[in-house]
Amino acid sequence: MKANIAASAALLLASVTLAGCGNSTGSRALSGGAIGAGAGAIVGSVTGLGPGAGAAIGGGVGALTGAATNSNQINLGRPLVGN
Repeated sequence: MKANIAASAALLLASVTLAGCGNSTGSRALSGGAIGAGAGAIVGSVTGLGPGAGAAIGGGVGALTGAATNSNQINLGRPLVGN
């Protein structure tokens, strides 16, 4: 059980780290929310919290992280779509 929680925490940390994808604040908030919701659903399922609650928490954290960053702080290059 501890291994599942550690793996889930690592996945959530990686997802939040990638939450700043995008050039504008809005696109970073949207992509961060989507990444966070996906990771949160997985973590919620593994930890017993439930996928819905995990997605809500992860989506909120991801969106806040994406909105709080700027393109100079987290720069993964130009987006593949919408160039």
